[in-house]
Amino acid sequence: MDARIPRWAETLVGYCLEVQPGQTVIINATPAAEPLVAETCRAVLRAGGHPVMRITLPRVREITLREGSDEQLTWISPSERLLMEQADASLSIASETNTRQLAEVDPKRLAMSNRAARDLARFRRERAAGAAERWCLTLFPTAAYAQDAGMSLADFEEFVYAACFLNSEDPAARWRDVGERQQLYVDWLRDKREVHVVGPETDLRLSIAGRTFRNSDGKRNFPSGEFFTGPVEDSVEGHIRFTIPSVVNGHAVRDIRLTFERGRVVEASAAQGQAYLNEMLATDDGARFVGEFAFGNNFGIQRGIQNILFDEKMGGTLHMALGNSYPETGGKNVSALHWDLICDVRAAAGGGEVYVDGTLFLKDGRLMLGT
Repeated sequence: MDARIPRWAETLVGYCLEVQPGQTVIINATPAAEPLVAETCRAVLRAGGHPVMRITLPRVREITLREGSDEQLTWISPSERLLMEQADASLSIASETNTRQLAEVDPKRLAMSNRAARDLARFRRERAAGAAERWCLTLFPTAAYAQDAGMSLADFEEFVYAACFLNSEDPAARWRDVGERQQLYVDWLRDKREVHVVGPETDLRLSIAGRTFRNSDGKRNFPSGEFFTGPVEDSVEGHIRFTIPSVVNGHAVRDIRLTFERGRVVEASAAQGQAYLNEMLATDDGARFVGEFAFGNNFGIQRGIQNILFDEKMGGTLHMALGNSYPETGGKNVSALHWDLICDVRAAAGGGEVYVDGTLFLKDGRLMLGT
């Protein structure tokens, strides 16, 4: 076995989830992630915790979405909430073997299923915000993700290990360094009021008055490297273009343009995936509002791979999520949707600028604070 997999598991259990003796840890994955699942189970046991395996089969979700009745699509298993109430920590390992598994599923049915899970997701976020449950999301390299990235599986594995600092003998120390550097920006952004984004086909303003930026240093997303907030819900005005493509629920979506008035999306277009975009915006009343605004700050990620977990962290970019806010930022928007869209303002992509209260904060992908 590659020595970086046990190192990965130990970092997830010790640094990300901080597992203590007697704690219950849920591990969610598909069979494709078996090497990391097994080592994570070992690391939880060594920490004195109790691992609970939840191994899912991707085809089952596809069958349910295709053949289930409306009542079956909106049914939530009682065990889901029970596990959530009992867990001290949960780890999700994205490990798809076919990222287009749901490509032919009606987006309306996906939206229906998402709406049904909204209350459960809100319960989980509230527990996490109150520190009752720690959670982490990571990604195990599979051939499907490598194909989306346009890489061989071997090259993609190296890409993932590098982005997660797993080539270091002490990945946690590297992530603590990231956290310390990001905290400088988080502290500077405290008590600021307005953000103005300018770039190719982009001119957008939003308010961050009374909102808090959070420092994402590898504990919840692994990899991470971003700092984010929830903008004032009715403050977003103007238009923005998101040029980094993504594959979401099996649907490829590319080149999204949005126009906002009083915080709400009033115009939306996509060069690819228009029908999916329309259905996601129709998920519920909160889906047309912005729940998150963030700066990507992981310069170990230099290119998009059509996977949001990595792409939104790309150093020198910014992203906005349509839909639900994180309560710890002060955001109040509620939705079953949380969809991150990435805007590339690096010089190679045409450049762009971000002003905070009139001060140049980001230019052509370079953070200007202290320069």
